Amino acid sequence: MSDSQSKIQIVGRPYVLVAPNGARRGASDHPELPVSTDQIIQTARACFAAGANGLHLHIRDAEGQHSLDAGQYRETMAALRQSVPGLDLQITTEAAGVFDVVAQFACLEQVCPDWASISIREIARSPELADRVYGLCAAQGTRVQHILYDADDADLLAQWQKAGIVRENQAECIFVLGRYTAGQQSTPQDLDRFPKGSSPWMVCAFGAHEHACLAYAAGQGGDVRVGFENSLTDESGTLWQDNAASVSALVDKLERAVK
Repeated sequence: MSDSQSKIQIVGRPYVLVAPNGARRGASDHPELPVSTDQIIQTARACFAAGANGLHLHIRDAEGQHSLDAGQYRETMAALRQSVPGLDLQITTEAAGVFDVVAQFACLEQVCPDWASISIREIARSPELADRVYGLCAAQGTRVQHILYDADDADLLAQWQKAGIVRENQAECIFVLGRYTAGQQSTPQDLDRFPKGSSPWMVCAFGAHEHACLAYAAGQGGDVRVGFENSLTDESGTLWQDNAASVSALVDKLERAVK
């Protein structure tokens, strides 16, 4: 890390979203990676206590595989709201190579979440459905966070905004750093490839430099997403004890950098 990156200063602590599991990892990757509903709830409590403001929620089926089941989403969200009422909830609509846009639309319609992350490149697999997806979110009041993997995704978002497919108040983005780099090892400079305007934006990053990337983003006015979906280790390559340990370390890093 360069000297300039190590001396980052932040004006106010950014919003911290925790992504504790993702679509693909399981207990074989880390014994404290939450898969069951009870494990997700326990993790949510610990991460909230450690300073997380919100939870990026993935659910799993009975075999532990990624799921978009609306009933299970609603049940899990109800349990989380009861157990951790101060924690914001964001569902994922990630396809993970399993679900098509019809299934993603059905999930959004049946769950009717307050907040959802949606990959614009996944919706572009069925462009004829794009207007329906974003129109549904606007009609039911679902806040959209666009997942952008590169500048091409950002360009497509701009095109759909201009065409009115993506509605005027649906400008929030999360920039995914290093998703397609060798070994999925993000660097802070990966952020420089994304266009950043005045709309709210967030960053997540892969690998040992996750926290350095997030601090770099925070120094530019971005919010941050941290957790085992993206990285299991600290900068030295040592496994975090659990998601809450990573959240706590990041929050401490960010608070020490606040002006």
